[in-house]
Formats: sequence, C-alpha cells, structure tokens
Amino acid sequence: MIRVAAVGDIHLAPGSEGSLRPALAGLGDRADLLLLAGDLTRHGTPEEAAVVAGEVAGLPVPVVAVLGNHDHHAGRPREVIGVLTEAGVTVLEGGTAVFDIGGTAVGVAGAKGFGGGYAGRCGSEFGEPEMKAFMRHSRTCADGLRRALTDLAEAEVAVRIALTHYSPVADTLAGEPPEIHPFLGSYLLAEAIDEIGADLAVHGHAHLGTEHGITAGGVLVRNVAMPVIDRAYAVYQLSPRPDKGAGSRPLRDEKCEEARP
Repeated sequence: MIRVAAVGDIHLAPGSEGSLRPALAGLGDRADLLLLAGDLTRHGTPEEAAVVAGEVAGLPVPVVAVLGNHDHHAGRPREVIGVLTEAGVTVLEGGTAVFDIGGTAVGVAGAKGFGGGYAGRCGSEFGEPEMKAFMRHSRTCADGLRRALTDLAEAEVAVRIALTHYSPVADTLAGEPPEIHPFLGSYLLAEAIDEIGADLAVHGHAHLGTEHGITAGGVLVRNVAMPVIDRAYAVYQLSPRPDKGAGSRPLRDEKCEEARP
C-alpha cells in the first residue's frame, strides 16, 4: 500500500509562518510521500518561497512539487525553485522523481499544465497570434507531462502519479463558474495521462471545484486545492486491484484521511 499525501494552493507568504507545519508534524506516520500541487506562494517571490520552504523542510517523507500560476506572477520562478530545492523539495516541470517505498518504485511525473478547455469547449491554435501562443503553451505543458510519464513507463516504474497544477478533466471543476473552465485546465493533460498511463492524477487551482474525478481512460483524478479538501492535506492509499499483480496498474485510492492544523 502506498500512502500519498497531497495539497495545493496553500498560498503562503511572510506572516504565514507556522500555519502549515503543525499539521505536518505526524506526516511520517500517515504518508509515504507529500505532493504539492502548485500555487505554493501568493505572488511568486523568493521571500514567499522561503516561507513555504520553512514549512516543509526536514519532513520525514519526500516532498515533490510543481509550480502554479501564482508562483509565476513575479516572473521569478527559477528563484522560487531554487529556494524550494535548497529545502529539499523536488520541483518538477516536465520531469520525474522516483522513490523506493517499501520495496515498490513510485514515480511522480510533474508539469504545471495550463488552460485551454475541454473536448467540445476548447481553444485551438487558430486565428490571432495571441490565441495560438495560449494554446501552444498548453500543448507544450501537456507534452512535458507526456514525456515524463513515458520516462516512468519505459523504466517500468510500478506506481506512476501525474502531478499538475491545472486540471486534466472538467469533473473536478464542478462548482466553478463554467465560464472560467477554459482557464482552469486542459483536456490535453488528460490525453497525455491516458495515452501513457498513470495510477493517480493530482492537481489544484480550482478553489471552488470538487475533489473527485476521472479521465476518459479511467485514471483517478483528485483536486487537492486546500479550499476543496478543507484540510492541511489529503491522503490517498493506493493498492492493486484484486485481479492484478502487486504493483501493476490500475490502482485505486482506498480512503482519504483528514489532517487539520
């Protein structure tokens, strides 16, 4: 059994010190891995990233993150990544991280993702250069996720998790105004996940959305934005289906534990 703790949209800044750390005190007893699904800061400054770093440094489990739109606002994402990396956080953008958890290889493929919408209600690379650039960036982010998942698949990593900030499916946007759905995620992310395969997809960004969703290919999707899960983090327990061998896909999340500050 692999226990995956996850949260996104914590939006920390100077003055937020100590707001998350107390709830993480017992994390080692509850989870094997912590995923941070973007929007870790309010405006994407190194000073804000230092607050995040202080909350998660020295935890007894690996911490893997992607950045969100807020983390890019100040135009200093490399500095934000540097601060987090120094604190031991693995920050992914089109890359992977693999861990041995109880003898099982668990891999995370991470990418921020971007907007663009969902099948039948999406943008396209047509018309004005601004629209082409918008959709081109969405495709580039999805291609990064696809390459990362491919790397995990080719390495025969037993458990594979897709970590993004933007949502791969519309399911987890339920509760958000439909007018803004194209700015909350893209079907291109789900295409990458279903094409290569994953056991769980985790994202944030949609504060008014819904926790549970699924891709067309049957991959479980979880929106872990803190306003959605309403706790410091959610824990998803992954175990093989009865008709599959240990470590084979697909997997199920069996329960979500609560952890409040």
